[in-house]
Amino acid sequence: MSPVRPSPPPRKGRAGAASRPVPGVPHGLRGPSGGRDAGADTDPGGEVVTAHGTTPPDGLGRRCFLTLCAGVGLGTAAACTAAPPHPHATTAPGARLRPEAERDAPGTADWRLASTGPPQAVAGYADRVSVAPGERFGLHVSTTAASFRVSAFRVGWYGGAQARRVWTSERIPGRARPAPRVLSATRTVRADWPETLPVDTSGWAEGAYLLRLEADTGHQRYVPLIVRSTDGTGRTVLMHAPATWQAYNRWGGSSLYNGASGAYATRSLAVSFDRPYDGEGAGKFQVYEWALVVLAERLGIPLAYTTGMDVHRDPGVLRGAHAVVCLGHDEYWTPQQRAHVTAARDAGTNIAFLGANTCFRRVRLEAGDAADDRTVVCYKTDYRADPCYGTHPALVTTDYRLPPAPDPESSLTGVLYEGYPVDAPYVVRSAGHWLYEGTGARSGDAFAHLVGVEYDRITPGAPTPGELEIIAHSPLVCGGRPSHSDSAYYTAASGAGVFATGTMRWVEALVAGTGMFGRDHGMDARTRAFVTRTTENLLRTFARGPAARHAPPTRANVREVYGA
Repeated sequence: MSPVRPSPPPRKGRAGAASRPVPGVPHGLRGPSGGRDAGADTDPGGEVVTAHGTTPPDGLGRRCFLTLCAGVGLGTAAACTAAPPHPHATTAPGARLRPEAERDAPGTADWRLASTGPPQAVAGYADRVSVAPGERFGLHVSTTAASFRVSAFRVGWYGGAQARRVWTSERIPGRARPAPRVLSATRTVRADWPETLPVDTSGWAEGAYLLRLEADTGHQRYVPLIVRSTDGTGRTVLMHAPATWQAYNRWGGSSLYNGASGAYATRSLAVSFDRPYDGEGAGKFQVYEWALVVLAERLGIPLAYTTGMDVHRDPGVLRGAHAVVCLGHDEYWTPQQRAHVTAARDAGTNIAFLGANTCFRRVRLEAGDAADDRTVVCYKTDYRADPCYGTHPALVTTDYRLPPAPDPESSLTGVLYEGYPVDAPYVVRSAGHWLYEGTGARSGDAFAHLVGVEYDRITPGAPTPGELEIIAHSPLVCGGRPSHSDSAYYTAASGAGVFATGTMRWVEALVAGTGMFGRDHGMDARTRAFVTRTTENLLRTFARGPAARHAPPTRANVREVYGA
C-alpha cells in the first residue's frame, strides 16, 4: 500500500474543537487537556498529534494533548567494594559476562530508593548511556550533602529479589554544582558538571543497571546504565529506549515537550544526556522496562542487552539474534536504528513491540562537548528550521509520517499510533491464538484499564508489511470519539514473527495489583496474570528462532474486522 499522504493540517483549536477528517484514516481523537497518567508520561506538552502529524498549539502557555495520528573531579574513587563472587562468575581477565551467569546469584532486597528529597539534594548522570563489560564510565554528581556513596544494582529475577548489588563505592566528598546552562539556539539544557568519579565495570554482567546515589543525609536518586552485549546470536535482545527517556526529561526546566514556562513553543529542539533525569532519576525505565527485564530473566531464555542508540551506531548485536524486544515506550528512533531493526526482521529475527507510539518520531543524534551521540535532536513542528531541511530530507527530525520524507511506522510495526489519552478495557478477539495459550481467556473477554495511556491500531490506508492478524480489538472513546486499539501479529517473508500490543500499559501490567510503582491505573491481579502468561508465550516462542517454524501461520482478518 502507498504511504498515508497528509493533507494540509487541520485548523488549530482548543481541546475538544473539531478538526477536518482525513480520507483513508479515522478522524482525530481528542481528550481533555492535562498531563498523562501518573506513573506514565506526565509532560506531553502543548502539541497536538493528528493523522497529519504534529501541529503546534494556539497559545504559548496552553497545554494540549496528543490526538490521532506524535576538569576537575569532586574527589577520587579510591577503593571500592564489589559483591561476593557467585557460582557462575567468569574469572578470565576481561571476560564479558553473559546474563545467564547471574541466574543463581543471590539478590539484594535493599535496592529501592529511601527518600529522594528536594531536587538539589543529590542528582547525577553518567557520561555514557551504555558500556560494554569492563569499560569505564564517569559519574557526574551534585549534592548538598557532605558526602555520598554509589551502589550499582543489576536488575533481574534473583529469586524474587529483583536486583543484585554488584558494586559499592567508597564515601565520596559531596559538592553542590552550579545551575545548568542553556544553549540558546536549541534551548538545550546541559549540566556539564566535571567528573566526580570514574567507575570500572570489570566483572559486571551484561544487563540493565540502576546506580543509586546515596547522600549521607539519607536522600537517594538513581542513574540508569545499560551494560550492553556485543553478540546477540541465538539470543533475545532487549532494546532499551534512552532517547525516549531523554525526550521527556524535564531536568533543568525543558524537554522536547515543554520549556521552562511550561509552553510547547519554548520547548527544547534538542536535549542532552549531559544532565540528570528528573524525578527519581530513572522513571521511564522503571515504568516501561523494568518489569519485562525481570520476567525475561526469570524465564531463563538466552538474553542480550542493548539500546536503540547502540543499534543506531552498530547493528552487530542484532545479527543472528532470535528476537528483538522493544519495550513499553520507545517513541524516538533514528532512521539508522529503524533500518537496522527492519533488516533484522528481514533476516528472520522476531520482533516484539510491547508498547504503543513506537518509532513515531524521527530523531538525529549529535555530539556533546566531550563525546559523540550525547544530544537527541527533534524539531517536530519546527522541522523547517532543522538544518537538514532542504538538503537531507530523510534526516529531518519530525514525525515519521510527515513530509519531507513520510514513512509511517506501520510499515514495520503493522500498527499506527492513533491517540492519547485513553483508558479502556483490552478485549480479546482471537482467543485461540497461540499467544493466549494457557491464559484461560475467551474471545470477548475484557481486561479493565489495560488499554492506555496511548494506543495504536490497524489503520486501513496506512502502509503495512503484509497480511495482519488482529488478535485483540478493543473499543475505546478518546475525547468523545469512538475508535479501537488493536493487538496485531504478522509473519514476515523471512519467517520472523512480529507482534505489537497496541497499548502502552503492557509492561506496566506485569506488576498490576502489586503497588510496585505507586499507581497501576486500576489494573488488577487478573490482568497481571493474563499479560504475564501471554508475554511468557511470546518470549519463549520467539526465543526459538523464526516464529514461522514454531507457531501457526498468521490468519489475516483485517477486512473481516474493519470491512476495508
